[in-house]
Amino acid sequence: MVRAGLSADRLARAGAELADEVGFDQVTVSALARRFDVKVASLYSHVKNSQDLKTRIALLALEELADRAADALAGRAGKDALTALANVYRDYAREHPGRYAAAQLRLDPEAAATSAGGRHAQMTRAMLRGYDLTEPDQTHAVRLLGSVFHGYVSLELGGGFSHSAPDTQETWSRILDALDALLRNWPAAHVLPR
Repeated sequence: MVRAGLSADRLARAGAELADEVGFDQVTVSALARRFDVKVASLYSHVKNSQDLKTRIALLALEELADRAADALAGRAGKDALTALANVYRDYAREHPGRYAAAQLRLDPEAAATSAGGRHAQMTRAMLRGYDLTEPDQTHAVRLLGSVFHGYVSLELGGGFSHSAPDTQETWSRILDALDALLRNWPAAHVLPR
């Protein structure tokens, strides 16, 4: 019997809230069943298992992030767009640490193909057009930005910068200045020896 009001979408949203409260790694079907005060078995008519639930949370988080990024990038270019995009990721991670962790989940190819992940790549590439990068440098730059944004945010969320000066916002601003300078002065292609 399907419990009234429960759906895969509602469970994903409740799972995302739970992830923000207790951590993405702690989200399970049984933890969600306790939240709804139902038997675990009653949730299996909506989600297959904990991995399915986590995938749904990841897809939700990717969609939310993509929507925020699209809004933030509208009408911006160059450093203004770079800063807006970077701040979307950082702000989302601070507001929704569990969902941010979910957005890092490795998806199977089918889920990845239908996710908002492609929108993230498209928006990053659109932002990079202001820096006149061509392939393969554009791909290198996308990877660099993703690494820097995720690395900084992960270290910051983990408390890695909480015991030293200067303030993390000052460091973040300097990082964005450095990234802008690098993107405007992208190094020439390096030919690897054969």
